[in-house]
Amino acid sequence: MNKILFTPEQKRKVGSVSFFQNDYICGMINVLGNFLTLTTFGESHGEAYGGIIHNFPAGLEVNSKKIQRELDRRRPGQSAIVTQRKEKDKIRFLSGIFEGKTTGTPIGFLVENENQRSKDYDHIADVYRPGHADYTYDQKFGIRDHRGGGKSSARETLNWVVAGSMAKQLISEISVQAYVSSVGDIVCEKPYRQLDLNMTESNIVRCPDKEVSEQMIEKIKEIKKEGNTIGGTITCVIKNVPAGFGEPVFSKLQAELAKAMLNINAAKGFEYGSGFQGSKMTGREHNDLFAEDFSTRSNFSGGIQGGISNGMDIYFRVAFKPVATLLRPQESFNKKGEKVVLEGKGRHDPCVLPRAVPVVEALAAFVLADMYLIQKMRRI
Repeated sequence: MNKILFTPEQKRKVGSVSFFQNDYICGMINVLGNFLTLTTFGESHGEAYGGIIHNFPAGLEVNSKKIQRELDRRRPGQSAIVTQRKEKDKIRFLSGIFEGKTTGTPIGFLVENENQRSKDYDHIADVYRPGHADYTYDQKFGIRDHRGGGKSSARETLNWVVAGSMAKQLISEISVQAYVSSVGDIVCEKPYRQLDLNMTESNIVRCPDKEVSEQMIEKIKEIKKEGNTIGGTITCVIKNVPAGFGEPVFSKLQAELAKAMLNINAAKGFEYGSGFQGSKMTGREHNDLFAEDFSTRSNFSGGIQGGISNGMDIYFRVAFKPVATLLRPQESFNKKGEKVVLEGKGRHDPCVLPRAVPVVEALAAFVLADMYLIQKMRRI
């Protein structure tokens, strides 16, 4: 790696000497987690995606079929309302697993790209697409891979699904289930307790309410015909989390979950428990009173108090914006500042929500596994 050297005066201007290691800065801050960590690599139209998971405990029997099943839930081309890019997304483990069990050493994995159509992006090599990271990547790095968005592509999330599936197996007694709770103005009004979350996979939009799911699917199909896109929300419900997960100050459980969720491409908002509705309530209405077994009669806290899990269900919502690529003309500018008319080409999701459900679950599971291992070290 090329070193970027700084004088003591330049370091003072940055304001944090602790950020510098051996007088250089790494090219990207590219690690998820605190103790259990994931480092990833890959671009949308590169050779492959992959990652390394550090500090995964030894001795866990790995179910590779479950990992592949999670990748299949995320992969493109699975229905008429998602991108038609055809990728098998077959997982290959390179290290850290021997005779079907984790060894305690870093777990390396790889998923090869097979169905790139880079020519679909030739027309944007020097053009900034509205709503995309094209301009910001150019400003940050001075260079960008325009093919499918390069590193900014949501295809990166397959790395997270692999790591999250491993995490699910580590904390197998904890249930992590997400579902699409709204598409545009079509909302699943029922609270999660009134839904059978096992029905989430019964339809292509991944909403457990049959009637609402049909409306959502029709809405996405209409939007797709227009060359347009649409956003919505995903709700995640986590059950059987013991009390004690999460740190008191800068790694509060809700903060770790929010950080993970807001790293998802197109994520625009996060709320847990009563969320923004809680701001309209009084303390008397909002306080979760205890029952005799120290469960709470209500759960406006969303299973987290003081940044630490209290044993109740953890539930949160993530808001997603519409996909930025439109298959219709839009005004924009090229690198020279010249006005251009731009129209998206290729294969794109009209709505990210159906394929984002397993991503939300994976990141939530990874955060919980990280907090689980930290808590195991916290007390004798």
